[in-house]
Amino acid sequence: QVQLVESGGGLVQPGGSLRLSCARSGSISSTWTMGWYRQGPGKQRVLAAHITSGGVTNYADSVKGRFTISRDDAKNTVHLQMNSLKPEDTAVYYCNLRDKLVIGMYEYWGQGTQVTVSS
Repeated sequence: QVQLVESGGGLVQPGGSLRLSCARSGSISSTWTMGWYRQGPGKQRVLAAHITSGGVTNYADSVKGRFTISRDDAKNTVHLQMNSLKPEDTAVYYCNLRDKLVIGMYEYWGQGTQVTVSS
């Protein structure tokens, strides 16, 4: 069974940095997309960034140039380096995995980690 465990959230001042990590356990296919969604107070959950099994990355316009997503295949982990954080980056960040199998697409979510940007 696939599980996603997030770490690295917390409180940071505007302009600061945080690094989120999402560790996967369980087996998946060779075709997948893994990334981070975020949900601010009173807002919908939206994509922040993702990376595919082929190494293609995608970022929301609001985080381009500030966030970097990367993967460590040896540790089955995806990281989100967040720099130049702004108060509007405050949200619960959820790790997401979409695993493409022959029989269909399976989706998994982590439990979420709070990121608060405030002085």
